[in-house]
Amino acid sequence: FGKSYSDSPKYVYEYLQKTYPGKYKFIWVIENKKTAIPYKHTKVKRFSVRYCYYLARCKYYIFNSRQPVWIKKRQGNVFLQTWHGTPLKRLVFDLEDINSATPRYKKQTYKQSRSWDYLIAANQYSSDIFKRCFIYDKTMLETGYPRNDIMHWDNKDEIADKLRDKQGIPKNKKTVLYAPTWRDDEYYTKGQYKFSLKLDLNLMKEQLGHEYVILLRTHYFIADSLDVTGLEDFAYNLSKYDDISELYLISDYLITDYSSVFFDYANLKRPMLFYTYDLEKYRDVLRGFYIDIEEELPGPLLFTTEEIIDSLKNMDELTDRYKEKYRLFYDKFCAWEDGQASRKVANAVFNLQDPTK
Repeated sequence: FGKSYSDSPKYVYEYLQKTYPGKYKFIWVIENKKTAIPYKHTKVKRFSVRYCYYLARCKYYIFNSRQPVWIKKRQGNVFLQTWHGTPLKRLVFDLEDINSATPRYKKQTYKQSRSWDYLIAANQYSSDIFKRCFIYDKTMLETGYPRNDIMHWDNKDEIADKLRDKQGIPKNKKTVLYAPTWRDDEYYTKGQYKFSLKLDLNLMKEQLGHEYVILLRTHYFIADSLDVTGLEDFAYNLSKYDDISELYLISDYLITDYSSVFFDYANLKRPMLFYTYDLEKYRDVLRGFYIDIEEELPGPLLFTTEEIIDSLKNMDELTDRYKEKYRLFYDKFCAWEDGQASRKVANAVFNLQDPTK
């Protein structure tokens, strides 16, 4: 939908531009024309005349979510669906009791997925779910996510240092990334979700400010702006920062809830805390999960700010306690990730000869 320059499409694009300069013409659908995108490309806004023109002319289409139903596939088109995360919450034909799981929604999704020539899976778990929940029987690219390549690059520490400097984040303090998801039943209008920060940032600053800073990164569906007035030297609102994969690199620890970010962050093998203050409602009423999070998550489930603070004060002990569970989690969900997903996806979709051979 042109929200940002990020996710797996970004990394496939940059791989193609670096490895095959000048071979393809790239069109980015982006709402903010000032968004910085490297290399030669063309930006268009959704529903503009040029947008419609290129929709009718392009051969390859790359999406990271369901494409609009009115985009019709023409003969010779190739559709790559990167998707946007390893699924924790139930999807499409696995959903039963949620407002969005209407017969119309399922019918539309079924029609959309018929046009996908390629669908990316980050792990065997995802591959199995996608085949079922999308009723998908075309080519599954079992490569890992291109967006996770950055966490395996040799220069990831250099990238992290530059980002810290750019965002003014102190290097002498530990950095915590808080990245929650949205709640399906809390919204203003369709696609505009409410968000109430359940963390007491003032208490966290009082107890942890001498040692920690916290980065706040909400989901792009969330309409509310976070107010960090008075907390500028402790809390950094980076919700509008396009690429969360880069934020992982500067984070020593992750706090999340039911967002799929923890599947990606696990590539770094860094500690995670799970702030699941509404677990029973979210799991049993709203959405339902594919895994037993109380058994499989590689970190503690926490329900209050005080528990979060206590955990951050005792991270060495927690890290040791969850060491084996983390190993099992990594083996299940990150085994395919090797920093080469962008190359593998590009070679398959664009029928390229592997330059590494």
